[in-house]
Amino acid sequence: MRNPMELTGRTVIVTGTGQGIGRAISELVLDLGGNLVMVERNPETFAAVSAALAGERTLALMGDVTDEAFCARIVEEAAHRFGAVHGLVNNAGITRPAMIEKMTLPQWQAVIDVNLTACHLMQQAVGRHMIARAKAGEQRPGAIVNISSTAGKRGSIGQVNYSAAKSGLFGMTMTAALEWARYGIRVNSVGFGTVETPMTETIRSDRFRERTLARIPLGRIAQPAEVAPLICFLLSEAASFITGQNWLEDGGSHMQP
Repeated sequence: MRNPMELTGRTVIVTGTGQGIGRAISELVLDLGGNLVMVERNPETFAAVSAALAGERTLALMGDVTDEAFCARIVEEAAHRFGAVHGLVNNAGITRPAMIEKMTLPQWQAVIDVNLTACHLMQQAVGRHMIARAKAGEQRPGAIVNISSTAGKRGSIGQVNYSAAKSGLFGMTMTAALEWARYGIRVNSVGFGTVETPMTETIRSDRFRERTLARIPLGRIAQPAEVAPLICFLLSEAASFITGQNWLEDGGSHMQP
């Protein structure tokens, strides 16, 4: 029986592939038969993931997705290597925590640049490529998934920069979905709750763990491998009639009708 989530013959760009959720998504893309373009800016994690996942169906590119020229080059090299780009996962993100009254402009700007502006630049570069293919006659040129957070829905103490960026991704996703629906391009976002990654180390510490778990009806912290399937579902043809939706994957911590 055919797997409706298979990605065979499809090329997916994943930013922030070095660890955590990005690494789990990358591994699943390959498991589902897809071609993988790994994008990472940290030299150590880049070396590790590119060595671990090296193969005929992978392309590893190191650079900073806040650089517009680099974003365009990613799409160009991916299309040259695999023929076309069919999916993008805007996963790269950073935190620079501080209370609002103490947050410096560099702290604010660094998070906005990586978590929001870079997502726009990557989405724009991939979108242009997909639109060109649509105009050439391709009916379903691809899908984009922007990685947000429950922090963009309910705020997060000490992270006004992060919450603002992740909330902005919801609006960016819906706008792209509206503008590009006529080209057959689907755009969705997924907001994660607490997942066991280096970025959530503080709220998973002994000091905050009990408070963190109290907000999660399922009573536990998610693993990267269990949240990756939703992303690949949205990239696949199994989600061919889903666009403009802001999904939450948070163990029930933010329920809504």
